[in-house]
Amino acid sequence: MTSKTTGFKRLFVPARLDAIPPGTRAIAYALLGLWSLVVLFPLYWMAITSFKLPIDVSNGPVYLPFVDFKPSLDAWHYIFVDLGPDTFRPYLNSLIVAICSTAAAVFLGSMAAYALARIEYRPPLAAIGIGVLLLAVLSAAVAWGGVDLRIAVAVAIALFFLLLRPVMRRARRHMNNDDILFWMVSQRILPPVVTVIPIYLTFKTVGLLDTHLALIITYATSNVPIVVWLMYDFFTGVPKEIEESAQIDGATRFSILFGIVFPLVAPGLVATGLLVLILAWNEYLFALFLTTANAQTLPLLVAAQNATRGPQWWNMSVLILIMIAPVMVLTLTLQRFIVKGILVGAVKG
Repeated sequence: MTSKTTGFKRLFVPARLDAIPPGTRAIAYALLGLWSLVVLFPLYWMAITSFKLPIDVSNGPVYLPFVDFKPSLDAWHYIFVDLGPDTFRPYLNSLIVAICSTAAAVFLGSMAAYALARIEYRPPLAAIGIGVLLLAVLSAAVAWGGVDLRIAVAVAIALFFLLLRPVMRRARRHMNNDDILFWMVSQRILPPVVTVIPIYLTFKTVGLLDTHLALIITYATSNVPIVVWLMYDFFTGVPKEIEESAQIDGATRFSILFGIVFPLVAPGLVATGLLVLILAWNEYLFALFLTTANAQTLPLLVAAQNATRGPQWWNMSVLILIMIAPVMVLTLTLQRFIVKGILVGAVKG
C-alpha cells in the first residue's frame, strides 16, 4: 500500500525544477483537449451542415458524413453559383469597409492615446458645455428647421470660436487627461442602438446612405474608443527617457512617434488592429440601418437566409464558414504578435 502511494505521488513530483510532473501534464492535456473539443465542435457542426441537404437537416442531429448522411455540394453551389454576384458583392463590401475603418480607427485612436499619455490637457468645462449646446442646436436646426447642413456647421464653428476666448479667460473648472480618457471609453459603453437613429438621419441628410463611406465613418468612430483604451496602456509602458533623448537630438514629436514609439509598441498595435478588424467585420446593427443593397455586408447576407420558409441552415453555414475564414487565417498568421502584444500590455515598467 505504501509503495503504491509513493508511486502515485511520484507522478506529481517534477524530476527537474523546469519540468512538469507526468501526472500534472496528463491532466493539463486532458483539460486542454476537452476545451478544444468544446471550442471546435461548433465549427465542425457548421462544416458538416454546409454539406447537408435540407432533408438531412430536418431529420435531426447527424454527425458523421457518409455514415449518418450523404454529403452534398448543393448549398455551396447555391451560394457561389446561383447567388453569384449577390454573394461576392457583400463579401467585397465587408473587406473594403472593415479594412478602411480599421486603418482609420487604429491611426486616429493611436494618435489620441499617445497624446493623452504624453501631453497634459486641461479643457475648461464651460467650453465643453458650449460645444455640446451648439451641437444640439445644430442638430435641431438641420433635423427640424430644414437648415442646410453645411451652413449650420459653418455657423456653429464660428460661434464656438467667438465664444471660446472669453470663456477661456473666466474658466475656473477644468477637466484633466483621466476625465478625457474616461469620456472616450464611455462612448463604447453606450449601446449602439441609442445612436443609430441620429446617425441614420445625418447620413440621409448628406446623401451618404448605402455607401461605403458611411459605414467606414461609423465603424471607425465607434471603434476609436477601444483603440484609445488599449493603446494608452502600451504608450504609458514606453519609458519617457527614450523620447526625451530623441528630443534633445532635435527630433520632432511626430518623428518620435512614428520612428521610435510605434516600432516599440508594434505588437500591441497589431493586436489592437486585429480586435478592431474583427469588430468591424462582424458589425450588424449599423449595416442594417445604413445600407439597403449597394453597400450591404456579409452579416446582413447571413441574416437574409432566414427567409419565409424558415432559417436556411445549410446556406447560412456556408456563408458563416467563408465569413470567418479570413479572420481565422489572419489570427493564425499574426498569432505571435498578438501574444507578444498582450504580454507587453500586461507587464509594464
